[in-house]
Amino acid sequence: MHDILPYLPQLTVGWTACLIATASPGPAILAIIGTSISQGRRAGLSLAFGVLTGSYIWAMLTSSGLSALIRTYGQAIIVLKIAGGLYLLWLAWNAFRSAMRNGAAYESSQQSLPRLSLRRQYLKGLGIHLTNPKAIFSWIMLTSLGMPPGAPTGTMAVFIGGCMAIGLITFLGFALIFSLPPVHRGYLKSRRLIETLMACFFAFAGLKLLTARI
Repeated sequence: MHDILPYLPQLTVGWTACLIATASPGPAILAIIGTSISQGRRAGLSLAFGVLTGSYIWAMLTSSGLSALIRTYGQAIIVLKIAGGLYLLWLAWNAFRSAMRNGAAYESSQQSLPRLSLRRQYLKGLGIHLTNPKAIFSWIMLTSLGMPPGAPTGTMAVFIGGCMAIGLITFLGFALIFSLPPVHRGYLKSRRLIETLMACFFAFAGLKLLTARI
């Protein structure tokens, strides 16, 4: 522990950047919010755990030298970028279709369509994060900020552990807050506007991802 103390200032910078990046609105956060509001706490938490798992996977790959792999296998990142962009466009289409339904049609569709199981919610969250190459570069940026040169090996584990704790509190916090009954009632009143905004955001993020140079 004493070996890590000299590096705490730079670790703190990295953790602060992690908090800002994690809490900023993005596909994962919006999916957690939308699922928690419309389908309840358990569904939102399951999706949040999927996102957190995806984040942990990217963290482990980054600490294992992912930046070198990206330089070697750049084509794989392009394929991932296309898959992620198309997935976001698919989410946008689903949100847009839901927004076009009036109150009665929405209630009818919710009753007729089977709810996603908690396992499928988890896999949905995992898919959102694993198919977003921006998450890879976010972790590369975070490790560059938070990992001091020449730091002992255990420092990386401490840094990633801190980032995962931040992600756990942030993702699960969004799921818990937005699954509260007052928030759900507010969602029903403004559902069409919220889902339209979500559809626009997912479409924008998907198109930007497909056209971005990586």
